[in-house]
Amino acid sequence: MKNIVNFLIEVGKLKKMPRRGWVLRGIKNPETIAAHSFRMSIMAWLLGKKRRLNVNKVIKISLIHDICEVYAGDTTPYHQLHPRNKKERRKLTQKWPRFSKKEKEKFFSEKYKKEHTALKKLIFKLAPTTKKEIESLWLDYERGLTPEGRFVRQVDRVENLLQALEYYKKEKRFAIEPWWIQIEELVDNSTLLEFIKALEKKFC
Repeated sequence: MKNIVNFLIEVGKLKKMPRRGWVLRGIKNPETIAAHSFRMSIMAWLLGKKRRLNVNKVIKISLIHDICEVYAGDTTPYHQLHPRNKKERRKLTQKWPRFSKKEKEKFFSEKYKKEHTALKKLIFKLAPTTKKEIESLWLDYERGLTPEGRFVRQVDRVENLLQALEYYKKEKRFAIEPWWIQIEELVDNSTLLEFIKALEKKFC
């Protein structure tokens, strides 16, 4: 029980950790990593039911997909561009970053290794069965090993779009175009595309 308490205390730090992408864009009081995972889990549950997926698994993957960031931090594609100051960071985030295939592979390989190491550190003292389950769910999300893992990975992008649209509605100078480009490139699930059309009607 002591190890579960300590694990939950560590995971609780995500409630105070702002998402790095919003910080780079100068959003005041940006959402935290835990806040993102909370709404994403509900979104995955509701939309996963429509896909007749294993919603228990869908919710679990959603809840744990970012817990490694307690130690690994929140990394965005813009980190590769090494923005030096606030003005430069804001300018860079006006567009969706483009990288070569080799650059993408290097970025995701480094990110994966860093986060996997952080995850193993975080769950190290949990019961073997629990530790194995959490790591298995995380790997499913990262590698898309099952329909649930692939679905949740796309839900992650859609929840991110919803949050971006809410910031856009509040501040019209917020550059929303990069999210639409990302969605077009990374989301092809029919249920999620239907949901995205509903978002367009609501916000655009």
